[in-house]
Amino acid sequence: MVSFSFSFPATVWALDGFGPWTATGVRGLLAGLLAAVCLYGARVPVPGRQHWPALLTVAGGCAIGFPLLSTLALQTSTTAHSAVVIGMLPLATAAVSAVLTGRRPSRVFWTAAVLGAVAVAAFTLQQNHGLPTLGDLYLFGALLVCAAGYAQGGRLASHMPGWQVIAWGVVAALPVSALVTAFALPAEPVQLTGKAVVGMAYIALISQFGGFVAWYRGMAVIGVLKASQIQLAQPLMTLVWSVLLMGEQLSPLAAVTALIVLGCIAATQRARS
Repeated sequence: MVSFSFSFPATVWALDGFGPWTATGVRGLLAGLLAAVCLYGARVPVPGRQHWPALLTVAGGCAIGFPLLSTLALQTSTTAHSAVVIGMLPLATAAVSAVLTGRRPSRVFWTAAVLGAVAVAAFTLQQNHGLPTLGDLYLFGALLVCAAGYAQGGRLASHMPGWQVIAWGVVAALPVSALVTAFALPAEPVQLTGKAVVGMAYIALISQFGGFVAWYRGMAVIGVLKASQIQLAQPLMTLVWSVLLMGEQLSPLAAVTALIVLGCIAATQRARS
């Protein structure tokens, strides 16, 4: 959770020298190559056919969809604003997991889920004079695809080591990452500033691979529903980083909305199925 909380600031830094499509392709390419080396070095066999639907969901949601959509959003949205919108990710992950596992959360769960969604929607609309921006649409799309990748990857981590789940996920995404990089580089000139290099290194090695190693392992140990709630503090931490690292001004409404979402998700954690 701590490693993921730096992802948005690091992405903004990467955008200091990389275009959005180039940043998405390069981070996926670097993470995929690192994962391939790790899998080869550990002599890990190719997963069985029954595991590939979940692995492709991880690839599409966590290795391609979320990085691309969130990067496009951060071109126009501030880190703080984006953190509040993505604050619904733990709740969305829990909901997707409930659907996949067939568990039926209580009315308290769904009541809290709706209240949290309303709080985020109200914040988004208030910030943009009653209309969602293109950046908000990107963020909501990123939230949905990432929730699917989290839930499927968490389930799969009970059948294979967590690091192998994300490793095979980013390796499966390598052809797409390589293609995006090949087409984006000529169209988006790269300027290797210090911030861009540090940001790219972080989102490729930590956000795209290293952070998931611990994340999926944790999901395997305590379950997807409970593990998803560990992210409760991530939006709040990202808000802190947006002020300390990015120099952004934190609006009182952003902090209040994040706390409301925090309370709603805490209620879902206490609710019994």
